[in-house]
Amino acid sequence: MEMTTFSIMPVLVVLTSAAASILIMLLRDQPDRREAVSLIAGIIKFFMVITMVPAVREGQVIVCDLFHILPGLNVVFRVDGFSLVFACVSSFLWIFTTLYSIGYMRGLNEHAQTRYYTCFSLTLSAALGVAFSGSLFTLYLFYELVSIFTYPLVMHHEDSEAFAGAKKYIVYLMGAGKLFFLPAIVITYILAGNLDFGPGGILPHDADPTLLIVLYILFIAAIAKAGLIPLHSWLPSAMVAPTPVSALLHAVAVVKVGVFCVARIIYNVYGPELMQQLHLVLPSAYFASGTILIASMIALTQDNLKARLAYSTVSQLAYIVMGFTLVSMSSMTGGALHIANHAFSKITLFYCAGAIFVATGKKYISQLSGIGRIMPFTMAAFTIGALSMIGIPGTAGFITKWFLGLGALDNNSMLLLIFILTSSLLNAGYFIPVIYRAFFFKLDPADAHLREAPKIMVVPLSVTACITVLLGFFPEPFLRLIQGLLGS
Repeated sequence: MEMTTFSIMPVLVVLTSAAASILIMLLRDQPDRREAVSLIAGIIKFFMVITMVPAVREGQVIVCDLFHILPGLNVVFRVDGFSLVFACVSSFLWIFTTLYSIGYMRGLNEHAQTRYYTCFSLTLSAALGVAFSGSLFTLYLFYELVSIFTYPLVMHHEDSEAFAGAKKYIVYLMGAGKLFFLPAIVITYILAGNLDFGPGGILPHDADPTLLIVLYILFIAAIAKAGLIPLHSWLPSAMVAPTPVSALLHAVAVVKVGVFCVARIIYNVYGPELMQQLHLVLPSAYFASGTILIASMIALTQDNLKARLAYSTVSQLAYIVMGFTLVSMSSMTGGALHIANHAFSKITLFYCAGAIFVATGKKYISQLSGIGRIMPFTMAAFTIGALSMIGIPGTAGFITKWFLGLGALDNNSMLLLIFILTSSLLNAGYFIPVIYRAFFFKLDPADAHLREAPKIMVVPLSVTACITVLLGFFPEPFLRLIQGLLGS
């Protein structure tokens, strides 16, 4: 039986950035204050999230009912261990993404910066609304808001490429929501009589198995934000956005919202017991492993650095999905840890890509010969992020894949273990050449005058790279936190 406690803190957390967005619009002619509001709101939000950790670690679930629409159809917030893993990582990284955005947007003298920071703040509110959702209805509401608030960020440049990328982005994400998510929610309501998340799931175990399997497929198809093939192509197309937005999409908010929703469906709508009863565990994991391998092979062919990182994201998200679909404590620990590892490592990589573009104007890997000599801090950080994504021993990526491997063995699947090892080789195949070219190829004499990006961009990527190192060398505190929160 869950121990629940009432608190309005989840509501305040969600409203903080929403309120900040109003101030940002009012301060459109005062850029220093506008950016200060965005940064301060992010810091306040992070510390508000942290205040909920002790109660949840003690086994409590923080609940706040907002209003009831119909019996069993509620807008409700529910903060448990999994919510806080996602919320802590997202709100912490938002602080550094805001700092990085200031350097990027000013360095390139970007237009429409007030709109950018307004949508940026609203996206954080919507993402944490997803994290704290206590029902499928609430989850769907904030899931769609994330799509709406990020659309102006994707089409920021307002050229034909940006409009095409943004159109594909919104059609895929909101189209999947309307075609699959809403029908799945209606079927769940009919079967369960309510949409509130519960430990062990809410669907009746005696319902028609075929219907439950079809419903599961609807849910997986609905959550296009998780980036699983074949509903992944919006992700590379969205790379037309400014690099801080790419970091936002890939490391902090949008795709993490997707994998978070998958986990909620598995653990709080179906439940591990029903997943095993329907024999959905291994097929789901094999589906995720297919995405891992295919996306990794596509990444090998990409010369555009952001495109290579985008396909890497598709692959890495599938690791998280695999961890949650295997429904063992080892695999779930691996999935939750990879939310953090991928967030810090991938945001570092995107920060580096943006710093390279601001400092040199270069977007293609073939143009990066010798760039490590003129941008040593940026490329050192890139190397750290890449090694963690590969899963080299001593990095958080290695620990993630270790737990995923244990989860595969818990399910007696040697094939999944082989997939995990093979994917690591593919990861090395698309990251190591970038590092080698940057440090060991001859620098073009025409680039000898170039220097590092502005400090306000280099500092965030250095900090996230250092945290990536700490997660690898000193994983115990974070593992204890994750296992304590998940165990709660």
